[in-house]
Amino acid sequence: MSLISEAFKGLYGRELELESKLRYSGRFKPYGANAFRSGSYVEIRLGREWKPVSDDIKMGLVQELLLKLFKGKANTDNIDMYNSFIKKLHIAIPKDNVDPLLRESFDRVNDKYFFGLVEMPNLMIGPRSRSTLGNYNFKTDTIKISSILKKNQELMDYVMYHEVLHKKNKFNKSGSKTYYHTSKFRNEERQFENQEEVENKLKWFLRFKF
Repeated sequence: MSLISEAFKGLYGRELELESKLRYSGRFKPYGANAFRSGSYVEIRLGREWKPVSDDIKMGLVQELLLKLFKGKANTDNIDMYNSFIKKLHIAIPKDNVDPLLRESFDRVNDKYFFGLVEMPNLMIGPRSRSTLGNYNFKTDTIKISSILKKNQELMDYVMYHEVLHKKNKFNKSGSKTYYHTSKFRNEERQFENQEEVENKLKWFLRFKF
């Protein structure tokens, strides 16, 4: 039985009555994957980094993709293993892309709010964007900060704090849904010094400066 067929049966308790194929591709970002269906054909593509990974973990990934493809709701031991694997990826990822300005911001935030205990991720200056001020990628252990914040240390540190919280708290799963901004996350976010005032400064900055 193929990995896709086995994953489907583990979710729905019946055979997959469609032709299916699993392929590995070098076109994804690290640990990327997708799935699509065309008529009676289902194809799942995984980034090449997935090749040496345990089939038990890959089955969890395939099950997540199948749930999205067929709009299902379920949880399995394999999905739990997959999510645990993603949460621990940062341990093995090289930290060799660190912008010096963002390193200073990360160190300030880490020392002040996390007792210096958060492991430094990759730190990159992102595009000049107002809609995406910051982003944390679990699969590459990378925090990216919009270049529009380069000259405003306070706002950069505020956005950095938000992304470090994502690295620290990871995510919660409930069925087929993934939650990033939980009540715990929001409570921690409010611990930033003068949070409401800084949030208003950020809104003003975005509205009138750019």
